[in-house]
Amino acid sequence: MAFESLSDKLQNVFKNLRSKGRLTEEDVRLACKDVKMALLEADVNFRVVKKFIKTVEERAIGQDVMNGLNPGQMVIKIVDEEMTSLMGDETTEIKFQPGKAITVIMMCGLQGAGKTTTTAKLAGKFLTKGKKPLLVACDIYRPAAIKQLQVNGEKVGVEVFTMGDSHSPVDIAKAAIEHANKNGHNVVILDTAGRLHIDEDMMAELQNIKKNVEVHQSILVVDAMTGQDAVNVASEFKEKIGIDGVILSKMDGDTRGGAALSVKAVTQLPILYVGMGEKLADLEQFYPDRMANRILGMGDVLTLIEKAEQSIDISEEKSRDMAERMKKGKFDFNDYLESMRQMRNMGGLASILGMMPGLGVNASDIEGSINEKELARTEAIIYSMTPKERENPKLLNPSRKHRIAKGAGVDIAVVNRFIKQFEQSQKAMKQMQSMMGKKGMRGLGGLGGLGNFAKKGFPFR
Repeated sequence: MAFESLSDKLQNVFKNLRSKGRLTEEDVRLACKDVKMALLEADVNFRVVKKFIKTVEERAIGQDVMNGLNPGQMVIKIVDEEMTSLMGDETTEIKFQPGKAITVIMMCGLQGAGKTTTTAKLAGKFLTKGKKPLLVACDIYRPAAIKQLQVNGEKVGVEVFTMGDSHSPVDIAKAAIEHANKNGHNVVILDTAGRLHIDEDMMAELQNIKKNVEVHQSILVVDAMTGQDAVNVASEFKEKIGIDGVILSKMDGDTRGGAALSVKAVTQLPILYVGMGEKLADLEQFYPDRMANRILGMGDVLTLIEKAEQSIDISEEKSRDMAERMKKGKFDFNDYLESMRQMRNMGGLASILGMMPGLGVNASDIEGSINEKELARTEAIIYSMTPKERENPKLLNPSRKHRIAKGAGVDIAVVNRFIKQFEQSQKAMKQMQSMMGKKGMRGLGGLGGLGNFAKKGFPFR
């Protein structure tokens, strides 16, 4: 889970602050010292950390905070605001050429950063925005690079232009733009070659493409798991090639957070998107304020709702009906099955929990204990029920439970535990309704019930 270690440490600091009714200057300085150590261990650039801590400390020791009704919360608010500022304040969009003019985007990055996969993800994202992108295979060196782009292009429904590996990248790019003009494509994305490390040949090739083809946006893909090295790579590409923005890949991995918190501050390059999974749909727009909230354990409900609206494929009427039943605590086993299906569409339970306020800290513990076999067993229990039993759990008397346990191949105690926690989750629906509001509940279509199961620990142990 991204930022797991950093989030845990920061929240421990804030927990101590919240326990104090009034903060002294010494309290603030000690807290800032702990925050500084957490950021450095997350591989955030030292100069960035030094400036960040100085700003937070100056603001936190101000008279308005020291005399506040809840000074602990005020310090957290300051850290949140400064962290958002560190990552860019505003969301930066990729700029397209006006009208029907073709926008040419050149993707750059080192080998292993996930550039080719990210290129296909980006094309898929543009497709959903009404664009007609064309992927161009300009990596003629890495074995299977062209095939990889073709496979991923087919998965996202985007055409891939290739001339094999016997032509120069410049000639391929020129021919691709000509093809785009003839076939109505308005975005051309060049997937260029990478190297294991920055060298003169790679830089010369990228410079040559930019000299011979009008590139409107140069985007660098960096591996977020490399921490400070990602910032160094971005700085060098900016200096030698000229970069307009950065995409951080592998943010769902064991990321310490240094790249996301340092790239903008060091290079002044905006972070455009972040890759949050292996699926081609797992590319999220980067929102500095939302990312700061995730890091500080405040959740990211807005992104969760947006992700749900894009992934969930149930009708508006059915969604409203499910939200209404959840509000009244009438969430049944059919709703649970539907929730499991939609959860998989959204990237899995751990991904969802990481965006839920108050659950982000424990999401990694839950993720590590998720057992797909147990999930399948839970479904088997429900499928062993009759249609009426699924609609009305109150019908489940001891004899029916024994029949269900036998049908699912589990012990009766497993069935009893599942039903008991299911009843508890029904009560939690009203709390979820008040927290997220009606719009959010309709968008999530019942996923809150699964979050409650995860918090209880079933069926993941």
